[in-house]
This record gives sequence, C-alpha cells and structure tokens, in this order.
Amino acid sequence: MNESEILDLIYAILPTIIVGLISFYFFNSYFKSEESRRRFHLMRENQKTSLPIRLQAYERLALFSERISPGNLLFRVKPTSEDPVSYANLLIATIEQEFEHNLAQQIYVSSDCWDYIKTAKNATINLLRNAAAKKDLSNTDQYRETVLKNLMDKEPPSGAALSFIKKEVRSLT
Repeated sequence: MNESEILDLIYAILPTIIVGLISFYFFNSYFKSEESRRRFHLMRENQKTSLPIRLQAYERLALFSERISPGNLLFRVKPTSEDPVSYANLLIATIEQEFEHNLAQQIYVSSDCWDYIKTAKNATINLLRNAAAKKDLSNTDQYRETVLKNLMDKEPPSGAALSFIKKEVRSLT
C-alpha cells in the first residue's frame, strides 16, 4: 500500500468513526436519561407506599409521647395500693410496656426522632422515680400531687419529643 491508498482509506473510514462516536454519545446519553427516569418513577412509587407507613409510625410515636406524659399517665393508670413506690413502679412498667410496643417504629423514623423519644421516656421515668424517692410521701395522692407540681414549672419531657415529631412530619409533607 502506498501513501495515497492509505489516505483514501483514512478519508473513507474517518466519517464512519465520527458517526460511530456521535451515535455512541447520543445512545449513551439516552440510556442514562432513561435509567434516571425509571429510577425517579420507581422512587415515586416506593414513596407512595412508604410515606403512609412512615406517617403511621410518627402517629404512633406521637400517641406514645402523649400516653407517657405524666399528667395523662397519672390519670390513666390507677394505683393498686397506697404505697407511692409501688405506684411509681407500676407507672414505670406501663411506660416500658408502651415503649416496647412501639419499638419497631424506629425503623421508619429518623435517628434524631428516635433519640428524642428515648430521651423523653427516660426523663419521664427519672421524674417519676425522683418523686417516689421523697421520704415525706405517705400515700399515692401525695405522690400524684408531687409529680404534678413538678410539671407546673416546666413542660413534660414528652412535650419536646412531640414537638420534634411534628416538625419532622411537616418536613415530610
């Protein structure tokens, strides 16, 4: 092959190579955009099914927060004896039972939200224990009064968790 034949061959192949590269670029761009579009539709379909489940988890945790609020708890759980310590233990057992019942909800909420829930639970238990540790209590009515007086000065621990839940739900919708 001489130089002229090689140049003719290059001139014949060059447009084919250019068209091939342009075709590859356009097909590659097209397939990427189609894949992106499919992912978007799949994500949207998943969100249609997962959003109601997540909202239900937030609802359950909001209910949990309301149920462990000391004011609601004292009203709902009646004492079985006149001993303040046994009543406090009954209240704490009720909180633990409620918490265990809602343990699976942590899968559907953020870790910050779950931390707020655990903190509210532990703070409420500490509040109930501290009130029961006072020596001047002789019956459950005095114990209830002590717990409620502690709440008059500040918001119950579950209030912060409830506020965080509401803020997070607003960001979802």
